[in-house]
Amino acid sequence: MTEAWAVRTELTAILITVPELAAYTDRWRSVSRSSARPQVPLTELIPPHVTVLVPWVAEPTDDDLARLQAAASTVQPFELSFPTAGQFPNGTAWLKPEPFDQVRALLLTVFKVFPECPPYGGDFPDPHPHLTISSSAQGGPDVVAEANAVLAATPAPTVQLNELGLWRENAEGVWRQFGAVRLSA
Repeated sequence: MTEAWAVRTELTAILITVPELAAYTDRWRSVSRSSARPQVPLTELIPPHVTVLVPWVAEPTDDDLARLQAAASTVQPFELSFPTAGQFPNGTAWLKPEPFDQVRALLLTVFKVFPECPPYGGDFPDPHPHLTISSSAQGGPDVVAEANAVLAATPAPTVQLNELGLWRENAEGVWRQFGAVRLSA
């Protein structure tokens, strides 16, 4: 990708991280590279996740955290599964979070609270929730077919979504969590 948000550093993001899926998704993510950091596998940049909002505010204030917590408090925790794989037109392969409509509603709730932070810098105003398993350069129909076969034989672990993680990208493109807000707190 060549979008400006993808190559900047020191970004912040709100993510649904699912480290419980790392052992499951590493077969794809460990051989896939970000276009912004092609020398490093996805597994070394960021854990498996569903992006809620990126870029978020550069330096979150107490007011920003309070707005996010107020939005998150309207959402009940729920179980999250990833039963199928798909791909975007650019070749990026992903796992679909279920219940999809509930995940999408969570994203829309956060978007409403932060209208000054359009998703993906405005490049994708109506994003499709997903967990990337292979970037556009390494993705494609073969990865999707393999992932769907693996999912049919051995489903991905189901996880309990209780919080939204707050993450920051450093100058090397590695993301680190710096906070979290609880759902229905």
